[in-house]
Amino acid sequence: MRLPSDTTALPSTALASPLPAEPAAAQSTGATGEVMRLFVAIAPPEGALDELDALAAHWRAARQDLRWTSREAWHVTLAFLGEVEESALAKLLPRLERAARKHHGIGLSFSGAGAFPAPQRANVLWSGLSGDRRALANLAMSVAAGASRAGATPPDKGRRFQPHLTLARCRLPADVTGIVTALDGYQGQVWTADRIHLVCSRLGAVNQPRYSTVAWWPLRETGTSAAR
Repeated sequence: MRLPSDTTALPSTALASPLPAEPAAAQSTGATGEVMRLFVAIAPPEGALDELDALAAHWRAARQDLRWTSREAWHVTLAFLGEVEESALAKLLPRLERAARKHHGIGLSFSGAGAFPAPQRANVLWSGLSGDRRALANLAMSVAAGASRAGATPPDKGRRFQPHLTLARCRLPADVTGIVTALDGYQGQVWTADRIHLVCSRLGAVNQPRYSTVAWWPLRETGTSAAR
């Protein structure tokens, strides 16, 4: 496990923001009863985010009715864990580390766009991913299984995994068909997902979430045996 004070080669997103010391949750026995809102994610590298940021710039100006997410918050969620009691963190950390060590780095790239639940009545506009999506889905499955064993079962466990990066949210259902169509042929640079992050989400100013990394773990290097 790597605590966020070690920021070597971490990408420039909020997921890599260092904390001053080891998280209190990892040190305590849960006496405070604090509840944290957690998720596990991949932080794409700076170059891939640069491309996506430049691509989104035109649409930010054209569609000010959408709530565009900030680049610093961009990530690819593997598992949303929801509200997790502080006392569960001691069990969660080693489970996630074990899950990471079962998987090699994964080649990915951003491509195309889509919307939930549909482009004509979107609540969320996103960029999709191409590459080794099966390996990514298997990693997400391992993360969810490890979290469940630690008592932090993802509330949406069992739902089909749809890897994406959220570009914008809609205050009211909006038609984003034009954006989705325009980005249909987009294919970004290839990058390697080589670690996972456990992230704490807190509501900040004007209802924008603020993210801080609790810990991160490298994926298995090529040629090494999987952890059991």
